[in-house]
Amino acid sequence: MKNLTLIIPAKKEKESLSKVLDELEPYNFKIVIILEKEDLETIETIRNKNCEILYQKNKGYGDALIQGINYNKNQLFCIFNADGSFNPMEIKNMIQILEKENADLVFASRYEENCSSEDDTLITRIGNFIFTKIGNIFFQLNISDILYTFVIGKTQKVRNLNLKSKDFVFCVELPVKANRNDLKLTTSKSNERRRIGGVKKPNAFKDGFKILFGMIKLFFKNL
Repeated sequence: MKNLTLIIPAKKEKESLSKVLDELEPYNFKIVIILEKEDLETIETIRNKNCEILYQKNKGYGDALIQGINYNKNQLFCIFNADGSFNPMEIKNMIQILEKENADLVFASRYEENCSSEDDTLITRIGNFIFTKIGNIFFQLNISDILYTFVIGKTQKVRNLNLKSKDFVFCVELPVKANRNDLKLTTSKSNERRRIGGVKKPNAFKDGFKILFGMIKLFFKNL
């Protein structure tokens, strides 16, 4: 898919990232990995893989994604996890939905009918339910899985949103600002797999409070 770039933020993913890239090999995607130059162990595992390495200028999940989106030269981007939890077979359907519905962003969801997650915990599921409800009630988002960043979008339209969140607040800033700027959002079904290795990067309580505070700021003013 020549007009699509996979943007993969990675942090201490030496156990999984190489295997993820091997799985992606048959799809011939343009792949950009964003990581910290100090993460030597992860870098070493992917040195000979079919991908481009982009060293992160600052810190944070959102910062990595913003840098990757701004760097992308293709019409479309796909945010893809480095831990093996996303299934690349779902990308084709996401693109078809984007084109069929003439949408600007497609948000995959683990909570649609016949969908599931092997990596969700009770705490993260409850937190996601709460934040999704807040997003739909106060921001009229009409999406079902706000913190699941398996997303395909149109590069230039997302660049124009001037996203600023450097951390996991990015997960809510993206759909909120997209909706405010009249971008068309839609959903596709997804089944999240168990991560290959390592540990989840978000801290359920610490990052949960950051996301809640970020949503409050977004409600009263732009970030």
